[in-house]
Amino acid sequence: MDPQKIMYLILLAPGMILAISLHEAMHGYVANRLGDPTAKFLGRLTLNPFKHIDPIGTILVPAVLFMTSGMMFGWAKPVPVAVQNLKNPKRDMAIVAAGGPGANLILAIIASAALYLIAGVASRVPLADAVRQTVVVPLVMIFFYMLQFNLFLMMFNLLPIPPLDGGRILVGLLPLTQARVVEAIEPYGFWVLILLLMADRYVHFLRTFMAPVYWLQHYLVPSAILQQLIGG
Repeated sequence: MDPQKIMYLILLAPGMILAISLHEAMHGYVANRLGDPTAKFLGRLTLNPFKHIDPIGTILVPAVLFMTSGMMFGWAKPVPVAVQNLKNPKRDMAIVAAGGPGANLILAIIASAALYLIAGVASRVPLADAVRQTVVVPLVMIFFYMLQFNLFLMMFNLLPIPPLDGGRILVGLLPLTQARVVEAIEPYGFWVLILLLMADRYVHFLRTFMAPVYWLQHYLVPSAILQQLIGG
């Protein structure tokens, strides 16, 4: 067991759990606002992670993959939406789908604000080196990983492949004939994702699509801020 990987998972866990919980809860919240109370009746409009986390898909599979290969891939319990309850099913499903990535962007911005706040306090309040290393640095890494994971989760879910959110948004934007073609991919979407992940080292599709993550990360937290917080 690599101690560095274990420490990374420990520092990542708070932001990851919040990201997944709010992502799923927001799907249910938006669906409820648009006329479908299914998620509300099932208790999914909550940040309680036990309502959203799949023990295998959210914890076991990502942890094993990360410890063995450095790659992280998983899933949460999907929030059920009764399409027939929506006033405009095609449009509203796209809005429901956009709620999850939107929540992740908000969390990334909150994490960025927290890092700037910590930087402002640390620059004005004298801190002993022991306090910096045992309190400030771990706190900074938790918020930085929170920002990073939320941006990654947002962009990954925006891949235009159903059943990912991006696929459902695409269905809502396309004319009906083309939308039905995209919808037909959904039963095979999981396997398409697996093939893309396996082939990424050759075709760089995912890395290209994820490029905005690194741009946004640098925009929200410039490297100078991180250096100030971690390096003192």
